[in-house]
Amino acid sequence: MIDPAPSHAFAPTRWTLVLRARGESVEARGALSELCEAYYQPVFRFLRREGREEDAARELTQEFFARLLARGGVGAADPQRGRFRSYLLGAVKHFLADQRDHARREKRGGGASPESLDADEGTSPALQVADHASAPDDAVFDRAWALAVMDRTLHSLAVEFANEGKSDHFAALKPWLAGDAALLPQAEAAARLGVSESAIKVAIHRLRKRFREMIRTEIAQTVETPAEVDTELRYLVEVLARG
Repeated sequence: MIDPAPSHAFAPTRWTLVLRARGESVEARGALSELCEAYYQPVFRFLRREGREEDAARELTQEFFARLLARGGVGAADPQRGRFRSYLLGAVKHFLADQRDHARREKRGGGASPESLDADEGTSPALQVADHASAPDDAVFDRAWALAVMDRTLHSLAVEFANEGKSDHFAALKPWLAGDAALLPQAEAAARLGVSESAIKVAIHRLRKRFREMIRTEIAQTVETPAEVDTELRYLVEVLARG
């Protein structure tokens, strides 16, 4: 595992830009938009696990992100805001609580404006889901998040290889990242690429090292401090290992 960079070298990332500027600058708004686009799938999968049809879940996911982006900033900081994952899950829960409250008011013939997605505004309850029985476990969201990190990193790595004119190398070596190595002996991969088995071993080692570096870079975009990168990485590995 690569050692974390010292704190003074931790350049502003998408989430740190959002937090520092509270979403008011053009850069912060753009960073928040990029993060929302990157982590659309965890929210969608979380809503699907509530039992919604795919189209309904997709529509609700789009409404959630539209409201989040329309607001711009993320409000006053709290201890959970260190990670974008924690903030986004809390915001989704609060959004769902608003949706259920609104549905109940409609049944009673009333109506009221939806609350803010932030839950730290005075008397607002802190990110509670109105109907706990129908809400999926947080682990559903966290596993979807971990898979999204993996998918984005694999895609970035594929693009990097493609830009170097080595897409065939990535296709041959990818099984050693995706957990499918047992299906492809190293000798076969070596034959496909026209290199020796020892060269394949070195290539796999380098690929895994680069993959770890890129995962750390991806995670760094969603946390506030360099110390959180390793903590978040360990947690996401644990989440994936639970299956």
